[in-house]
Amino acid sequence: MSFSTFSGPIRSGTQRYGAGMNTGLPLLTQSATINMNGVALTSASPAVNLFTLPAGSKILSFRFEKTVILAGNSISQVAAIVGNAADDNQYLETVNLAVAAGVAAQATVDAGMQVDDCNNIGTTDVLLQAKFTATTGNATSGQIVVTVQYIQRADNGAQAPTTFQN
Repeated sequence: MSFSTFSGPIRSGTQRYGAGMNTGLPLLTQSATINMNGVALTSASPAVNLFTLPAGSKILSFRFEKTVILAGNSISQVAAIVGNAADDNQYLETVNLAVAAGVAAQATVDAGMQVDDCNNIGTTDVLLQAKFTATTGNATSGQIVVTVQYIQRADNGAQAPTTFQN
C-alpha cells in the first residue's frame, strides 16, 4: 500500500457550486510519539517538536494516549501544553494527563483548547510543540502519543474553493 500526497486543500462531494452544493473538507490527523524517558518535566524544559500543520489549518482537537505508563522518581502527575516557538501554550493551555496508561479525558483536553487561535493557525505553516511538566519527579519510563485533528483550508484560513459561488 502506498500514500498519496496532495499539494492543497481537498474538497469532496458531488455538487461543487450552487444551491445544492454538498462538498466539504476532510478531517486530517497527524501523530507524534514521545518517549518520556529523559524528557525533563519542568516549566523551564525545552519544548518537544510534534508536527507541522499547513497554513490556514483549523485545529479541531488534540488526543493524548499514554501507551506506556509514566513512571519513575515518584512521578505523580503530568501536564501538557501545546503551542509554537513564539507562544508555548498558543493552542492548548495546561491539561492534566495523569500517569496511568490510557487516553486523557477528551473533555479535559477540549477545555484547555484556545479556540480563537485554533480556528486559523495563520498564513504560514506552523510547527506545533509540546511542553510536559510534572507535579513531582521526572519519568524514567513511559510513552505518550499526541494526535492532532485538523482541516486544511487556504493559507488565509478560507475554505478553498469558497463555499458558495453563483
